[in-house]
Amino acid sequence: METSAIQDLCKTGLFAGISHRDAEHLLSCLDTQVWKYTAAATVIEEGSCVRRFGVLLNGQGRSYRTDPSGRTITITLLREGSEIGVLLAASRECKSPVSVEVSEGSSILFISYTSLTGSCCKNCPCHKQLLQNFMGIVAQKGLVLHERIDCLLKPTAREKILTYLNCISREKESSSFTIPMDRSAMAEYLNIDRSALSRELSRMKADGILDYYKNQFRLMKSQ
Repeated sequence: METSAIQDLCKTGLFAGISHRDAEHLLSCLDTQVWKYTAAATVIEEGSCVRRFGVLLNGQGRSYRTDPSGRTITITLLREGSEIGVLLAASRECKSPVSVEVSEGSSILFISYTSLTGSCCKNCPCHKQLLQNFMGIVAQKGLVLHERIDCLLKPTAREKILTYLNCISREKESSSFTIPMDRSAMAEYLNIDRSALSRELSRMKADGILDYYKNQFRLMKSQ
């Protein structure tokens, strides 16, 4: 990997607390591959077994499911630094309940889970740090999925919208923030019809609950 790419990698959650030099050592010891995508691509298919996990170095993506009617439901959004397939790789032979796709121009560092747990440098402090980071990410993924399920189970469009926006507000530590999606993507993510989403946002704005312009939001009242 190029020096700049390793520097970016050290800023991710997986390599937090690991120096540039130690990151280079780990990459030479672990079974790793960098894949670059010249077009939008599916990197994990629903129903497949996953033995490698990844870090999105460039680009963006999402994980999603398709219901029996053919409707696509976005589960998580991916951005630079996001981990891919962590829970699945650690679950051995469990089949993926979701598909994962990335946009054109994306690149992913893939790491073999077997090499992570049985690496030749497993007694090195940097490898122990990597394992600690990995376990922390596994725990965090569980919490994120819990929040996602909580959002989808809300009975009304307003409650779903508020649950999602409050989650982003807490993440950004601000009542004003930008969400990483347009209206169509937001409707799909919240499992709401787009027109219903637009109507409810207009009502919430009229009620003084929030203000917005395109994908920029400001929460006016604590809920």
